[in-house]
Amino acid sequence: MEFTAKQIADILQGEIEGNTEDTVFKLAKIEEAEKGSLTFLANPKYEPYIYTTSASIAIVSKDFIAEKEITSTLIRVSDPYKSFSTLLEYYNQVKNNKVGRETPIHVSSSAFVGSNEYIGAFVYIGDNVQIGNNVKIYPNSYIGDNVKIGDDSTIFSGVKIYSETVIGKGCKIHSGTVVGSDGFGFTPDENGIYKAVPQTGNVIIEDYVDIGANSTIDRATLGSTIIKSGVKLDNQIQVAHNVEIGKNTVIASQSGVAGSTKIGENCMIGGQVGIVGHITIGNNVKIQAQSGIGRNLKDGDVVQGSPAIGYSDFNKSYVYFKNLPKIVSTVNKLEKEYKAQQNQNE
Repeated sequence: MEFTAKQIADILQGEIEGNTEDTVFKLAKIEEAEKGSLTFLANPKYEPYIYTTSASIAIVSKDFIAEKEITSTLIRVSDPYKSFSTLLEYYNQVKNNKVGRETPIHVSSSAFVGSNEYIGAFVYIGDNVQIGNNVKIYPNSYIGDNVKIGDDSTIFSGVKIYSETVIGKGCKIHSGTVVGSDGFGFTPDENGIYKAVPQTGNVIIEDYVDIGANSTIDRATLGSTIIKSGVKLDNQIQVAHNVEIGKNTVIASQSGVAGSTKIGENCMIGGQVGIVGHITIGNNVKIQAQSGIGRNLKDGDVVQGSPAIGYSDFNKSYVYFKNLPKIVSTVNKLEKEYKAQQNQNE
């Protein structure tokens, strides 16, 4: 895809300084950009590159004052970083704007598929599925019976969505993710042999949720596992049965949430965090990476460690932990001096 400087300026409502007909066909970092590339300057420490870059077009601030000659056509905007992000989003929309149905696919006769859909090769769509408008389902994906998918959602290649799952509008589910598999429910019999407890619930994913690649969201034993609107999950995340994640919470890669735990709204959870089951985490909680959460957390808590403690307490404790060998050595020395003093006094 090629874009002219004028087309880009129109999208960003920017001002062109240079050739309006300069064209670009790729995006690049300012220090690596070649002819035919579009780049941007937002961070002042990268300013030297604006004078050496080979980019055909560069997005800069309206306030930027050049100190040397610049060969690139400039597009001046109020916020270069925000404008470049807008352009990335637009580029992705154009790039991913596939429509139609490839072959072979299987779409059940009882399924309903809305308008302007894209269904890639080797997709399976089961009985009584309801799919909204502008939905894109990439190749090798499986949509089980009675699944509902809202308007403008995207299911990338190799996603498996088990039966009864409900997905809202504007969602993105990335490759390799499994939604609605059985929760980890087993109970031992009189001989100590574990028997599976039927997992009869489902998964509900509300609107504008993003789920990264190779994540797993288990169906509920009874009721629903619920991912609320605006949640963003990174790659390789495990969400167990009957978990509830509140609106606009973000969770980084390799974290796991055990069964029946409730996480509040607007939380920020770092990578490799482990959260036990049957607890409640309040709103606006921040959990640092690699923390282990084994208790309830109240609104606004900021914790770190395993088991996690208050963030400031952890930092204070860590200072002592780093110096523990010295502290032990000092204690031993004082103990010896004390015993020597005691022996002299006897």
